[in-house]
Amino acid sequence: MTILRSCTTKLLTLICLLCLFAAAGWAQNYPVKVVRYLVPGSPGSGDDVVGRIVAAGLSQVFGQQVIVDNRAGAGGNIGAEIASKAPADGYTLFHLNITQALNVSLYRNLPYDLMRDFTPVTQSVTAPAIALVHPSLPVKSIGELIKLAKAKPRSINYASAGTGTTTFLAAELFKGQTGVNMVHVPYKGGGEAQTSLLSGETSVYFATIGTVLSYIKQGRLRALAVTTANRVPLLPEYPTIAESGVPGYAFTNWYGLMVPAKTPKEIVATINAAAVSTLRNPAVIKRFNDLVFLPVGNQPEEFGRILESEIATLAKVVKDLGLRAD
Repeated sequence: MTILRSCTTKLLTLICLLCLFAAAGWAQNYPVKVVRYLVPGSPGSGDDVVGRIVAAGLSQVFGQQVIVDNRAGAGGNIGAEIASKAPADGYTLFHLNITQALNVSLYRNLPYDLMRDFTPVTQSVTAPAIALVHPSLPVKSIGELIKLAKAKPRSINYASAGTGTTTFLAAELFKGQTGVNMVHVPYKGGGEAQTSLLSGETSVYFATIGTVLSYIKQGRLRALAVTTANRVPLLPEYPTIAESGVPGYAFTNWYGLMVPAKTPKEIVATINAAAVSTLRNPAVIKRFNDLVFLPVGNQPEEFGRILESEIATLAKVVKDLGLRAD
């Protein structure tokens, strides 16, 4: 009996070692085919801009094509659900932002669980946003916008990339802290929302700076103030909303990378190393800085802690503002 137990133990040990060697070999060979980079935002959105830069960098590091797959709609939930059900083999990467952390409490019945169905890989960049108006709106400061909105309740509309998105949250925080009553006009994605502001169909938009910087410089959109707690070093001429008459207002978006849960740890480590390498590439850093994005590139455990913290913080925001998407 003792001999049998000893043999069984040795056999189990051998099997475990073979599994580890197989996993290590799999990671060493990964990737051997095209990788899908699923972006839950429309072309032209902040999600899309960041996703395409990261995907291009991963393609170079991997030596394999990393193709962006845009799946916009439902505040990013359509793309998130698709990614959550993808095979856990490293060939579907999920690009997310603060919206997904918000949606955990904004929606009652999500078709996925962000922390259960995904494994964190890295936080890609942080992204300051900016309050914009169409030039036809007769305001040149946050103070003037508040004054006009209060004088004419519900006469001003604001665009968003959809209920629950960062563009929605930034505007709702502004409404909640100023008491203004602006009408929400949701679109399917950031590209469509941005187009509506450019055409004058909508009047106000809280956008990721990198997606609208060229229009600001061309005079096609008027920037009022940045949403961050402090002025953005790359655009020091713009005041913060807080210093423009809304004390305590602060909002900063971020983007990150996850994979379906149960993706082998070796594969996760390989993707993380490739992503961090990309985000520390001087050419990539310059490209992001030119668009006013700040590269991060951290480890899975650290990004996981950030996600948990953001989910808890945003749950309080949802409760305090009485927000609900379904």
